[in-house]
Amino acid sequence: MATSSDKNDAYKIRVRLKSYDHRVIDEASRKILETALSTGAKVKGPVPLPTHRKWFTVLTSPHTDKDSQEKYIIRTHKRLIDIINPTSKTIDSLMHLELPAGVDIQIKM
Repeated sequence: MATSSDKNDAYKIRVRLKSYDHRVIDEASRKILETALSTGAKVKGPVPLPTHRKWFTVLTSPHTDKDSQEKYIIRTHKRLIDIINPTSKTIDSLMHLELPAGVDIQIKM
């Protein structure tokens, strides 16, 4: 069921960010927010999505000592930003935006 606010937000850009470091992803989302707001677009977010954790257990002993194990965790942090009713200036400035290394970005229109 579509509400009246959904009809008003007909054109939006959804930006999804992923990174292993939360400081880098926060800096990238801040740059995207500043760029979108300076061009006159409305912004919803950044919405922090659940952090994905992946565990790896490695045996440190080459032979029979099963109790000697190391555990490693890789955390993937995610953020979601909606840019509502962007102008052509907004899209152009987002295309030329320099983001920090280590940030995966997905853009849906």
